Amino acid sequence: MKITVVGTGYVGLVTGTCFSEVGVDVTCVDIDKKKIENLNKGILPIYEPGLEEMVLRNAQKKRLHFSTSLQESIGGAEVAFIAVGTPPDEDGSADLKYVLGVAADIGKYMQHPLVVVTKSTVPVTTAEKVRNAVQAELDKRGVKIDFYVASNPEFLKEGAAIEDFMKPDRIVVGTDRHEAEEIMRKLYKPFLLNGHPIIFMDIPSAEMTKYAANAMLATKISFMNDVANLCEIMGADVNMVRKGIGSDGRIGPKFIYPGVGYGGSCFPKDVKALIKTAKENKYNMRILNAVEEVNEAQKEVLFNKVRTHFNNNLQGKTFALWGLSFKPKTDDMREAPSLVIIEKLLKAGASVVAYDPVAMHEAQRILGDTISYTTDMYETLNKADALLIVTEWPEFRSPDFKEFEKRMNSKVIFDGRNIFDHKDIKQLGFDYYCIGINTK
Repeated sequence: MKITVVGTGYVGLVTGTCFSEVGVDVTCVDIDKKKIENLNKGILPIYEPGLEEMVLRNAQKKRLHFSTSLQESIGGAEVAFIAVGTPPDEDGSADLKYVLGVAADIGKYMQHPLVVVTKSTVPVTTAEKVRNAVQAELDKRGVKIDFYVASNPEFLKEGAAIEDFMKPDRIVVGTDRHEAEEIMRKLYKPFLLNGHPIIFMDIPSAEMTKYAANAMLATKISFMNDVANLCEIMGADVNMVRKGIGSDGRIGPKFIYPGVGYGGSCFPKDVKALIKTAKENKYNMRILNAVEEVNEAQKEVLFNKVRTHFNNNLQGKTFALWGLSFKPKTDDMREAPSLVIIEKLLKAGASVVAYDPVAMHEAQRILGDTISYTTDMYETLNKADALLIVTEWPEFRSPDFKEFEKRMNSKVIFDGRNIFDHKDIKQLGFDYYCIGINTK
């Protein structure tokens, strides 16, 4: 079976590579010539555990190809996935110009029946717009070619995307034609052999499922951060509360870890887009409005603790910062809490020295030389007035605290991810601040 995947960002590259892993002939298309040149050399535009090895293996076996030409790549394909970006507009709505642009190009170049699948996260009614864009180009050409439209939202966690794709909790496909359903069932058959379910539904329901899933997970995070802030005020320990409620099967232990707010490419964008979609249809998503408000405020919590400890005077202070990506196992810094914290520290007159295992190049692209960078986590501590832990990378969990004493100006830690036991750290003589526990 042959497919085309348009877009070599996070979703497109993972999708195309994983399909090639089960024997599908895949061509990934992107208009970025440099990106395609690099991919053909085995240089990936993103960091994702296990992805580089899989790309190299399948490219070597001639199952995975990269091209800048949709016209050349779409010939013989049974399915064309649209996996380009849908960045938020200023009003929070999803910008569909790239999706619809690809749909129009498909209509220009297709020569045989095709299933056109939206893999990008898109609001309800997008598939119909894609259908109209393809048909408009066919009409311009004066040709009649059957095509079908489907929605196949992705549910990939950055840092675990390969596992999520190869062993999915569920595969959701929205379509309104039996022919498209049969082709999609055939395509996904290798992933169903171990009992992973494929759920077929109407297209609007599939489009809504993606947004609803991310909005629910974002709600759990913001709710837990609100609870954490109240725990700190009331003298409760949020870690104990989390264990207590996480043991309830109706709630579960996932996505109830307190911290400095959610970020990344999905939750912030999708929550905003769902709120905007509701507003356009004269409905107010009151809970999601609060979720977004709590999350934005939570990104400032760690900075506020820093400011309070130093009596509102951060001028000339130096802060070590561990973790720049929005979560571990990714170099993604979109909507990362670290960006808010760094901006506020710099604005207050402080200096920042940062370390992240994989996100350093991305940070330099975004922040330039406004902060300093080190290639070793302990080097950030040299002459630092405090350490801020922003991303919970595993290598931060058991550090050598003797290095802290040797290098730092003062023994102060602001832990935005609660990776240490506050009692242990206090016994070592540190001033220690975390989320949801009053450590004073």
